[in-house]
Amino acid sequence: MLPKPAGWRTPSESRLPLYLAGAYTLLAIYGSLYPFSGWRDSGVPLAEFLTAAWPRYFTAFDLAANFAAYLPLGFLWVPALRPLLGPTLAVAIATVVGSSFSLSVETLQNFLPSRVPSNADLACNALGTLAGALAGARWGAALLDGGRIDALRRQHFMHGRAGDWGLLLIALWLLAQLNPLTLLFGNGDLRGLLGLPTPLPYTASRFAEIEAATVCAHTVAIGLLAGRIARGARHAVALGLIAAGLIVKTLALTLLLQGAQGLAWATPGSLSGLAVGVLILLAVSPAPTFPRQALAALALLFATVLVNLAPDNPYLINTQQVWVAGQFLNFNGATRLASSLWPFLVLPWLFLLRLRHE
Repeated sequence: MLPKPAGWRTPSESRLPLYLAGAYTLLAIYGSLYPFSGWRDSGVPLAEFLTAAWPRYFTAFDLAANFAAYLPLGFLWVPALRPLLGPTLAVAIATVVGSSFSLSVETLQNFLPSRVPSNADLACNALGTLAGALAGARWGAALLDGGRIDALRRQHFMHGRAGDWGLLLIALWLLAQLNPLTLLFGNGDLRGLLGLPTPLPYTASRFAEIEAATVCAHTVAIGLLAGRIARGARHAVALGLIAAGLIVKTLALTLLLQGAQGLAWATPGSLSGLAVGVLILLAVSPAPTFPRQALAALALLFATVLVNLAPDNPYLINTQQVWVAGQFLNFNGATRLASSLWPFLVLPWLFLLRLRHE
């Protein structure tokens, strides 16, 4: 029998590294080709960008952003592949996969008028993937697959694939909060993706009421979801996740809008909805598992309907005009997709989740 590669071990029960790597790859594909409109053949040879001179106009930010965007890609694929391939081969394959993926995306950008393929971007992406893969070989085990942090996850959260999917959904929810052009916890808006009109005209009172109800319902839903996958201390996990969402939203508004707008989400409607939602969450937490799970699904459905009925927010429209998304086009596309689809990924998980005694 052939000897096993160094570092080889039997695949663990958890598939969280694979789920995270796959989700990040799909988001990277969408973000790299966003906004998926205006496809046309420019007539330029597809591989011409590979031998082009160094770009005349570039910034250190652009190079760093392309490098950083592919760090997680390499980092996540190594612990996903290592159980079957060993650390060395996992690093090599993750680097090849990330570099090939970047080459494919840059080539496809020849057909998008809003994108310019660049060999500098390709080089930064490949280097970022390699650096991420090396980091994944060094720290991926501790963070994701069999290490100390993974052991804590198994101790405090639901086991098995259901728990892995639940944690993935929570990670996508936090990612969705990075989009500065959505209401607080305002996930599930399909109007932008499908080109649908706004059904209700704007009035200040109507918008504040819908905003408060949306934030309230979504607070209840995300809190119950967090409590569902927790193996203990449901209140602490739920309130901690809500607080983390507020922190992420504040950081996104502060950094991406480049001004003192970090607390722009703290409108009277959002604050009142948040307070009522937390009170409802605390009140229903002692209930049995099935009623809490059903309430989470109903609250999420209610919040999603309200988001798609809400009038256009003049503040967000103004923000969209002021915010220069060019440098963040990939990032904006990924966070927007995560925000739009998140409820429709959670609902099947809630409906199919088996009632188990944790």
